[in-house]
Amino acid sequence: MKRLLILSLIVLLSTSTATFAAANNTSVKQQSMPNFQGQRPPINFDGQKPPKGPDFEKRNAEFEKRLNLTDEQKKQAEALRKQGFEKMKPIMDKLHEKHQQLRTLKEQGDNPEKIEQLKKEVQALKKEAHEIRMQNMKDFESILDKKQLKELNTIKEEGRKKFEQQRKQNMRNGMPPRPPKDME
Repeated sequence: MKRLLILSLIVLLSTSTATFAAANNTSVKQQSMPNFQGQRPPINFDGQKPPKGPDFEKRNAEFEKRLNLTDEQKKQAEALRKQGFEKMKPIMDKLHEKHQQLRTLKEQGDNPEKIEQLKKEVQALKKEAHEIRMQNMKDFESILDKKQLKELNTIKEEGRKKFEQQRKQNMRNGMPPRPPKDME
């Protein structure tokens, strides 16, 4: 009986400590973030280079190494990336603007016809962005040889499996799946 009591006390303390640490970490992040009054922070596409995450360089180097890209292919890939960014910039700006308009209309709670029209415009912009991404992927694949294409397909398949595992993990943890496209 004492062992069970001690074990449950240890479990309780360890989970409460982890919960407190996670809650404390969240509050620190919230304090350091600027206040956008309930809105998403603005997307910045003003720079010359596409926005990159903190580990972009590392992931990109691993990707290039895994595909065994030549220096010429690396230059071509970077040019394609920049070209795709330039095509995507005006679409993303419009998309951001439409999302802001949609949020404003939803907060006001009136004019459902305008809300539906904006949703259709958002979907059209998302479709256009998707088409640009697919064309960029085709352009990138065109600079690869057969062996590199096979490795790229392997990388894609691994990414799909990882995504599916993460989705299943989120479902087990009680996180809801993403809403259908028409709900966004």
